[in-house]
Amino acid sequence: MIKIRIIIFLVAFSFWLLLNFSLSPENLIAAVAVGLLVAYLTADLFNSQARILKGFGRYLWFLYYIPVFIWECVKANFDGAYRVIHPDLPMRPGIVKVRTKLKSDTAITLLANTLTLKPGTMTVDVDKESGFLYVHWVDVASQDVDKATECLVRRFENILERIFE
Repeated sequence: MIKIRIIIFLVAFSFWLLLNFSLSPENLIAAVAVGLLVAYLTADLFNSQARILKGFGRYLWFLYYIPVFIWECVKANFDGAYRVIHPDLPMRPGIVKVRTKLKSDTAITLLANTLTLKPGTMTVDVDKESGFLYVHWVDVASQDVDKATECLVRRFENILERIFE
């Protein structure tokens, strides 16, 4: 458990320093305080799935996941901006049911949050037992579960599976 807390502390400490671009004494003290607080509050979340921290390949897949997510967000932002500029563009908002093959709580949570962070989509419910997510989509391309899954979930799911499962 102490190893997990140390890793979480180092990650939080590093992010704080990267975001602030300063090595001043005040910033270092704040980074230590934030790192300790985050490590204390979140270490228990990783206790049941500590194995996800093992394996160098998982980290590489996570590093690959970040630009994929950013690219998908940029595309969704341009789509949203285009819809604002052209209000006559037909929109078909609705809630679609998508299937996921992910099993771990961490992977499902990250998938749901990823979908919610993309402009135009929001995960409204997760049914872990059946493997379905219910997602509000600003422009529903298909109500078919398989087609909606392919459009919204598959690209993220394949990467998350390699990271968390």
